[in-house]
Amino acid sequence: MTQTLLKIDSLTKAYPGVVANSEVSFEIGEGEVHALLGENGAGKSTLVKMIYGLVKPDSGTMTLRGAPYAPPEPRAARGDGIAMVFQHFSLFDALNVAENIALGMENPPPMRDLAKRITQVSEAYGLPLDPSRIVGDLSAGERQRVEIIRCLLQDPKLLIMDEPTSVLTPQEVDILFQTLQKLSAEGTAILYISHKLEEIRTLCDRATILRLGKVVGACIPRDSTAREMAEMMVGGTLQIPTRERAELGEVALEIANLSAKSPSEFGTSLKDVSIRVRAGEVLGVGGVAGNGQDELLGVLSGEILSSPGAVRLKGKPVGKLGPTARRKLGLLTAPEERLGHAAAPDMSLTENALLTGSVREGLVSNGFLSWSKTRTFAEAIIKAFDVRTPGTENAARSLSGGNLQKFVIGREVLQRPEVLVVNQPTWGVDAAAAASIRQALLDLAQKGAAIICISQDLDELMEISDNFAALTEGRLSPPRSTQGLTVDQIGMMLGGAHGMEVAHDDAEKVLA
Repeated sequence: MTQTLLKIDSLTKAYPGVVANSEVSFEIGEGEVHALLGENGAGKSTLVKMIYGLVKPDSGTMTLRGAPYAPPEPRAARGDGIAMVFQHFSLFDALNVAENIALGMENPPPMRDLAKRITQVSEAYGLPLDPSRIVGDLSAGERQRVEIIRCLLQDPKLLIMDEPTSVLTPQEVDILFQTLQKLSAEGTAILYISHKLEEIRTLCDRATILRLGKVVGACIPRDSTAREMAEMMVGGTLQIPTRERAELGEVALEIANLSAKSPSEFGTSLKDVSIRVRAGEVLGVGGVAGNGQDELLGVLSGEILSSPGAVRLKGKPVGKLGPTARRKLGLLTAPEERLGHAAAPDMSLTENALLTGSVREGLVSNGFLSWSKTRTFAEAIIKAFDVRTPGTENAARSLSGGNLQKFVIGREVLQRPEVLVVNQPTWGVDAAAAASIRQALLDLAQKGAAIICISQDLDELMEISDNFAALTEGRLSPPRSTQGLTVDQIGMMLGGAHGMEVAHDDAEKVLA
């Protein structure tokens, strides 16, 4: 038995219309890797924000190393040895590694000394970093290293990690786990939030499970199956996505030898990309974050224009058409960034339903908006995709990340697209919601829609895709049938070791 580092006793936090946490109690031991599990909206984010000093609890207490602990702000939490690596990185692309790390420190040392310390710590924990590299040039995995090293320089006693592997290759996940195990062996406790339950089984010593803001159970992950943990989270039986495979139809979407410059200085330009997707097909596109995923979706959605014939929808050139015109023709997209790109944060769910559904759902007539039809459409999305929200008039930013993701995907699926392109459809989404979203995509394909699923979740791509292509540094490999393709092979392709010659014969068969 390890000594208790942090004890949480009856923490409660309520917001208008929802109780985020209700009398939550559990303990984290020194050197323990403790998983915090729960569906989207279960209260995980609110709980860790209270631990980190971002949110003040309404009632309940915390004890850190036997002393009362109630941080009024993150600075106080850091001073008490609590560090946090957020799901969304907080880095400045134009600054180098050392400058970004200095910005997160209360009293940074001279830059030369800091750079030396970064090199020492990063090498000691198997996360090598060059302090002089510009962050905008780093891969997603390297950016995460910056965040972790920034925390480790504070000598934390508790490290909170929120969905840390969502942007990593399998090889990078292995490196991260080695680092976390080394930290644990040295006595640092880790509070680990992830929806990837096999990772939880591999890494974590204990798990606390939340449902609707309450602790509903605990387990030792290595003694439980992923399915058992998922069913504890949802309080019922987990449905596994299923699909009856049918003959593929005609080519629905085609890109031929397209190159496109990224609109972002730190983006990745597309280089000679070719895609052909048939009606009823699910094409999985895998790639480590920052390899051209956003640019690929932009080219397909019409946010990045190309020559007329470079993109063809059912044989019709649409390269010069914008997003609204393409939506009218049946090409719909759901981007990765939920707040600000897929949804307007301060607009209600009704208004967000209108933003992309106005044409295909007939929500505008003779220049007038039909709010009743729009509200009905928003209600249908909420019901069909089990979006946890008090109502359609709540702002998009009021939803948890996973619930907003369900709304965004549902909004596009219910518009009956002929081609749907989704980027990271289940990112940050719990097991039950992920299964529901994947089933919705498979059902669409079954009805004859062509699906392009861009994802960094390799298990997801293997589960739902007919064919797979790897996106690396803006180049897309020839597609290969997912049957017989291993996760290790995909991981090597995503890391740049393409071995394209292995896939070439299969690719020609697929494209024939």
